[in-house]
Amino acid sequence: MQHETVEKNAGLMVVLVLIAISFGGLVEIVPLFFQDEITEPMEGLEPYNAVELEGRDIYIREGCHVCHTQMVRPLRAEVERYGPYKRASEDVYEHPFLWGSKRTGPDLARVGQRYSDSWHKAHLYDPRSVVPESNMPAFPWLFEWTVDGSKTAAKMTALRRVGVPYTDEQIANAQSEVDGMTEIEALVVYLQQLGTLVTGR
Repeated sequence: MQHETVEKNAGLMVVLVLIAISFGGLVEIVPLFFQDEITEPMEGLEPYNAVELEGRDIYIREGCHVCHTQMVRPLRAEVERYGPYKRASEDVYEHPFLWGSKRTGPDLARVGQRYSDSWHKAHLYDPRSVVPESNMPAFPWLFEWTVDGSKTAAKMTALRRVGVPYTDEQIANAQSEVDGMTEIEALVVYLQQLGTLVTGR
């Protein structure tokens, strides 16, 4: 087939481009499904407990993932600033992934234990009280609202269906673990565990 024939026939060109892209995608993506480092959880990785899970849902609800990635790329500048690069085996139990590409704020993949609980609370109540140049909005309602644990067990059950190894006991105790907590407490618990398995902090 001559180039001229393809170049003059837009429909044929679209079909051939789609075939080329599909083949290239398959060559890059399919092998990943057979690599243990991609599909198997990292040693020591545990699913989020009930409090962490609710904290993560608050993190998503408030749009934190829109400005903060959780994916340190394997580039020298990133590793020096944020810590070890992100591994796929860390996120086997993540649904949905919170990698992202937009960084209005710093990456949070390794933020766990870098700051105290009180620092996080002050930062979320009034960001400029601890980071004067911050353009992050304040979240004062998190200090007033409490976590509703009535759906936590259902969330865990749904996650178990997609491969997160929650036990019957964890699901049964979920509501009692989170009921009565303020949302800021749950969110800080979630933030404080981010990246600690890899960094050893």
